[in-house]
Amino acid sequence: MAEEMQREEKGQGPEKKGPGKKLAAVYITLRLLVVAVMIAQIFNGDYFNVFLCGLTLVLFMVPSFVEGRLHVDLPDTLEALILLFIFAAEILGEIRAYYLQFPYWDTMLHTVSGFLVAAIGISLIDILNRSPRVALSLSPFFVGLFAFCFSMTVGVMWEFFEFGMDRYLGADMQKDTVVSRVSSVKLNPEGKNIPVVVEIQRLEVNGQDWDLGGYLDIGLIDTMKDLFVNFIGAAVFSVIGACYIKNRGKGSFARRFIPRLKRPWPPRKKGGPPA
Repeated sequence: MAEEMQREEKGQGPEKKGPGKKLAAVYITLRLLVVAVMIAQIFNGDYFNVFLCGLTLVLFMVPSFVEGRLHVDLPDTLEALILLFIFAAEILGEIRAYYLQFPYWDTMLHTVSGFLVAAIGISLIDILNRSPRVALSLSPFFVGLFAFCFSMTVGVMWEFFEFGMDRYLGADMQKDTVVSRVSSVKLNPEGKNIPVVVEIQRLEVNGQDWDLGGYLDIGLIDTMKDLFVNFIGAAVFSVIGACYIKNRGKGSFARRFIPRLKRPWPPRKKGGPPA
């Protein structure tokens, strides 16, 4: 334990010879499931879903690529959660239509993504914070604040992406919501800046009645809900991460999610650029 704390103070993760048995089992199981789904989609002739399966297999390799190229150690818990997140979003959400079958599936994924991206934000700024090559020294509070802002920014960029896909490519990533009433100044018969609340009893589209039980909101409510749950996930881990940094070496929960350097930063050369 003392040795692990010393390595933690130097910005290194615990010595890791390879993925643990549980992580390897998760990785192999998910890959086999994706391959099975891909074969089924080939027989069904749904080649877009085949593409999604191939994309999922590529995304599964991203954590290992990051570890090798950036010389960081991704904790097994974080890596397993990332793999499960990709599988839940692409295979279960898109191909198996869990987004439609389970109303809170998308909400759950956005909450988890806010949590995970905040963990990555904590690690990014914490690694720089302890680097002799970078003149940066932020308090745990500001490290947590950075992680929160980083997670929220990524969440906003993703919502921009969803809007662009829906707007210009005819997708429906921003799922619509049925609302039973609207409040708008546009409905004020006197043209005053006073909103009028109208209960919606029926919806007609191109002369055809749609029995939806209300007005079809195009993406706005879904977007705000996604950002709100992203906010919750980001805020929770930002607080956890700030406490973890403040009490370095104590507690094991946050350490399961925060990537660390595999080796310490090389020192800055005197009178020259960083080594």
